Amino acid sequence: MMSPSTLKPPATYAEWVELLDKLRKKDDDYGVMEAMHKGTIVWQSGVAERFSQKLIDTINDRMNAAVDKFQKDMGRTNGHEGAIIQALLSLRKEFSFLYQVINLPVIPEKDRPRYCSLVREQADKAQSSLEDSAKKDRTGKMASIVKNHKVNNF
Repeated sequence: MMSPSTLKPPATYAEWVELLDKLRKKDDDYGVMEAMHKGTIVWQSGVAERFSQKLIDTINDRMNAAVDKFQKDMGRTNGHEGAIIQALLSLRKEFSFLYQVINLPVIPEKDRPRYCSLVREQADKAQSSLEDSAKKDRTGKMASIVKNHKVNNF
């Protein structure tokens, strides 16, 4: 079980930036997520735009890093089914985590689906790409693995 985090929920833009930097560096992911979900911010012009941009940039950095790691992991699988499945599950776990992170109560409810769709669309694109490249495997084994361990199933 994870120990409770001591991170203070952010209330100012500066505190949010500090927390988002921790998220970008993968420093205490679950503690950061917990603090972010308890955080507040005054949703006003100027602050809201800067906050949104910083949040989106951070999530995009994490998604890009996850895809890069996945590609490296796949390069090391040597076709071993267990290693391929592990790489797929690791990518799915990261997408799922980022989806939870970006679904913040501090974001106005009417805007939240748009933020969540950033992660959902990236995961759907990755899954589609995996299914397309799996078609090159004539045995059908890769297609089966990719379909049974979808990275967008969260």
